[in-house]
Amino acid sequence: MTDPDSLSEALKAITVSTELIEDELRPHLDTLLQALLEKKEGAAVEICRSGILPSLVQALRTKSPLSCQVALVVAEMAREATVREPCIQAGLVKELLPYLHSDNQEMLLNTGRAIGRICFDNAQQQEQLVQSSVIPRLLSIMREYPENDPLLNVCLLALCNLADLDSAREALASLDVANVLTFQLKRSPDAERRHVILEILGSLGESETLKLQFAESGVPEALSQMIWALQGGSDPHDLCSIKIASNLIVSLLLGDESMQKCFGEGSGVVYQDVLLWLQNSNTQLQLSGALAIANFARNDCNCVKMLELGVVPHLLTLLEQHVDEGDVSVQHAGLSALRNLAIPATNKVRMLQDGVTARIKGLLRSDMPPVQFKLLGTLRMMVDGHEDAALLMGRDGVLLSRVNEWCEAKDHAGVRGEASRLLAALIRHSRSPEVVSAIARADGIKHLISMATSEHVIMQNEALVALAIAAATDIVTFYILVLSAGAMKEDLDSVNIQDSLSQLTSHSSSKVASQAEALLHTLGDRS
Repeated sequence: MTDPDSLSEALKAITVSTELIEDELRPHLDTLLQALLEKKEGAAVEICRSGILPSLVQALRTKSPLSCQVALVVAEMAREATVREPCIQAGLVKELLPYLHSDNQEMLLNTGRAIGRICFDNAQQQEQLVQSSVIPRLLSIMREYPENDPLLNVCLLALCNLADLDSAREALASLDVANVLTFQLKRSPDAERRHVILEILGSLGESETLKLQFAESGVPEALSQMIWALQGGSDPHDLCSIKIASNLIVSLLLGDESMQKCFGEGSGVVYQDVLLWLQNSNTQLQLSGALAIANFARNDCNCVKMLELGVVPHLLTLLEQHVDEGDVSVQHAGLSALRNLAIPATNKVRMLQDGVTARIKGLLRSDMPPVQFKLLGTLRMMVDGHEDAALLMGRDGVLLSRVNEWCEAKDHAGVRGEASRLLAALIRHSRSPEVVSAIARADGIKHLISMATSEHVIMQNEALVALAIAAATDIVTFYILVLSAGAMKEDLDSVNIQDSLSQLTSHSSSKVASQAEALLHTLGDRS
């Protein structure tokens, strides 16, 4: 146990010393170090205020045999946040930097810890470190000493602290950082190091350049391999690693080129693993799997290929597992994936033939607004430009009844809007009197009229076109329903449906054109 007087005496001896004589100073430095390692209260501040910092700077500058011990003292001092700025002002960082090129591993360790702690949470100092070419040296140390775990931890923590800087990302873009990090990820002895490496990869992965570099260097595959090695257990640290790694893979897929690299025309290792995630019992992997499929489905060619390879049944099974008190995030992600897959016209036909619509209907019982909102958007995408799908859904009384309920959702404007847009889409894309009649029977016309008064121009136009088509394709139903209700008549007048009907009088379908003209006359006679 360090005696308070011995610390004061050691500080005084170092302060009055005019020459850096190793044999005289080493015992005093040992006293300082012992007080710091014992975490003696106020020791770091006392040392800092004693006036010995210039002596420490001089010892480093002159390459004294005491340099390694001095670096260790500075590293232990810098655990205390209040002494970091005085250390910077004294010039300790500047004098420590050259020692990062030492071939003494203990010196490297002490120097790395000292610099890392002094510059922690100091953006200006961290920027200066990058400008001083610290980044390439850190990677070199990791390559030179891949088995020195304490030294590796110091280098990884330093990279972690610098990885958010644009300048650091630029520096790393020209270096083979991906292979260095994946090598260490594979040999990580514990969750702590795994998490540091994953955090570095996550920060660097925000750079589009590094996203592609990571994909080309096998980072997603390494992450997936790590996930499979950890999954199946219940250790909370392992589960946390799985979550971070799977989220990281999803984020790497946000880059177009990196996403295509991982997809590999449907045969990529990452894509194949993602399909297995959808079938896994781990909810986090299910979520990441659905999000990954949604990212792969940003490309139409990928969408067609995935449908051929049978991804849709996996998504539907996953959604069905969660529809009753399941995970809302998984449902939301799964529906996003289905929606993206339904964008290519050829996929709409295939999905209809495969009975996707019938299975999606099972999700209508969901009482979660976020899921309802995404489900409605998915159904609307499936009928977009697809007459057969619009006819199938537009004749379905159960579906229309549920959609009509959602048109009246009081607590979620998004659900109300999407439900009305789906009704409009069913009419616009089917142009069928049967669909119009079915929607009218479900009491849906009033929602289209309300939608036509929306403050959103797109919704107004969709509603007006749907109302005009409804009026022109099933004039009898429309006439009886609307004109017998004064309130609806007033609402129609307010949205100028006559303008939309006028445009339909020149429609390519002679039936639509004649019905539009007839209704225009009817509306004119009633006004």
